[in-house]
Amino acid sequence: MSSFWAVFKRELKSYFATPLAYVFLVIFLVAAGYSTFIRQKFFAMRQADLRAFFVELPALLVFMVPATAMRLWAEERKVGSVELLFTLPITITQAVLGKFLAAWLFLGIALLLTFPMVATVMYLGNPDMGLIVTGYLGAFLMAGGFLSIGCFFSALSKNQVIAFVLSVLACGILLLAGMPSALNSLASFLPMGLVTAIEHTSLQLHFESMQKGVLQFGDIAYFVILIAGWVAACAILLDERKAS
Repeated sequence: MSSFWAVFKRELKSYFATPLAYVFLVIFLVAAGYSTFIRQKFFAMRQADLRAFFVELPALLVFMVPATAMRLWAEERKVGSVELLFTLPITITQAVLGKFLAAWLFLGIALLLTFPMVATVMYLGNPDMGLIVTGYLGAFLMAGGFLSIGCFFSALSKNQVIAFVLSVLACGILLLAGMPSALNSLASFLPMGLVTAIEHTSLQLHFESMQKGVLQFGDIAYFVILIAGWVAACAILLDERKAS
């Protein structure tokens, strides 16, 4: 357990050791504010809620999370420090979890820094705080899902750009699978049973469900399975690379 915490603290400190973390946070907050207040015309809606923020958030995280994840293992493999890491008294699972959870906490901090939006809607009216809390919980789980995918592709390639592109593609597919336009296109040549199954694999579907303020076991289980599956795949991949 001490080895896990050592990796966790090392990874978390590395985010704030360079200006990159602060640049990421500024870009994320500016993009979130622009998409909410400008693109969605928040003030013109005259509703004291964060629906405009949560509508735009998945598309924003599709790019921002892979940008965070691409360095997790690709950089370690490129400079050769991954071999040094594996010589320490730590299992691959502990190393993967330590780096993943540190990155997930960093993304959680980025989401928490959007609190001025919450303060704004509270000032303008009496929003349903239950919807806001479940919306943020869904956003945090969605970020974890995208991060687990990015973690896998970062371990797959030494090139951070390739890891980023593959992560964006995989995350984008999971997101688009729940879009009505994509489902209508698939329904034109696939059986409805298969289209329904594809829809239920969509991250967008489960995120939207949590935005309604109702926490369902199926939605939570989806994110847990998604995260656990990709993180486990990352650990298996690194274990095979270590053995070879």
